Amino acid sequence: MKIAVGSDHRGLTYKKYVINLLNEMDHVFKDFGSYSEDAVDYPDIAAAVSDAIVKSEFDCGILICGTGIGMSIAANKVQGIRAALCCDNFAAQRARSHNDANIICLGAERGEEGVKEILQTFLTTQFESGRHQKRLDKISRMEASNNIFHSKSTP
Repeated sequence: MKIAVGSDHRGLTYKKYVINLLNEMDHVFKDFGSYSEDAVDYPDIAAAVSDAIVKSEFDCGILICGTGIGMSIAANKVQGIRAALCCDNFAAQRARSHNDANIICLGAERGEEGVKEILQTFLTTQFESGRHQKRLDKISRMEASNNIFHSKSTP
């Protein structure tokens, strides 16, 4: 599996930990930054990782900031990206199996406890498709139309 990895300055140390885990798991990855503790704007990193995934250069991505929230919001602005903030195995499993998430967002301030299992779950869980696919199709239509989604159910 090819993985695009990125963090802002607040997630730099945590990203180094995650990269060590990816090496242990024998995954191929590319680090999209940041590379120092100098302040950067997390949307720039989220855009770089997201673009690489949308272009099919990578299978999935890992984005890290202080909370994971900003990266998740920014990445989800890119058409075709389904970024999920995952703080436990259950969220990681559902993000993949039900939502076919292609980016996992992590919060560095949360700490390292359990992150190896969360990543393993995210990276090994397969999308179930079936009943979940129609929901992803709706999301794709929302992205394509750039219109406000109405709660009326449509086939």
